[in-house]
Amino acid sequence: MNLYSFILRKDDISLQKNKSEKYNKILNSAGAVFAKFGFYKATISQIAAQAGVADGTLYLYFKNKDDILYQFISFKTNVVFKEMHIAVKKGRNAEEKLRYLIRCHLTEFQNDRNMAIIFQSEVRYLRDIESQIKDISKMYLDLLSDIIEQGQIEGSMRQDLFVGLVKRFILGAVEGVISTWVSADGRYDLVSMADPLVDLYLTGLKGQ
Repeated sequence: MNLYSFILRKDDISLQKNKSEKYNKILNSAGAVFAKFGFYKATISQIAAQAGVADGTLYLYFKNKDDILYQFISFKTNVVFKEMHIAVKKGRNAEEKLRYLIRCHLTEFQNDRNMAIIFQSEVRYLRDIESQIKDISKMYLDLLSDIIEQGQIEGSMRQDLFVGLVKRFILGAVEGVISTWVSADGRYDLVSMADPLVDLYLTGLKGQ
């Protein structure tokens, strides 16, 4: 590689980095605007102002407002699931894996309240991204299935329960806890709910 090619390569890497940084900034700015105003009331101009760019700049990266939301959800989902897989691998058995998973789930949403608001209060009402949300739910349920099936093999989880019922119970409870936290304006530590949730899953409500 000659010097000229090397300089071009460095410039290309620099441009890609700047593009990535601007793209991420716009996405995060969109998250703040969607969380504050709601998807339908939010405007391209508000997102651009939040990101500190011209309105036209957004169209270099996104087709329209719907595309911004779609890519926001995809980007955040990839980040969160990457962290979840890392967390689950730390567990030595099914119970530990479940605790790590739920704790990671709540931690990611507590650290990004805008994301929590959008996922809990906005996306469920938008039919245009219904298939995308179903795909996300399936990935999470598949992760739970592996943990539950391992727990049944290990004997730490009941074998007489349908896996499909158990994993939907867990997902529903986690979403309920996050939704309540969002409604309370994040006034308490969401992550502190992780272990009590898992204890409830494993022991139930029945007294000794």
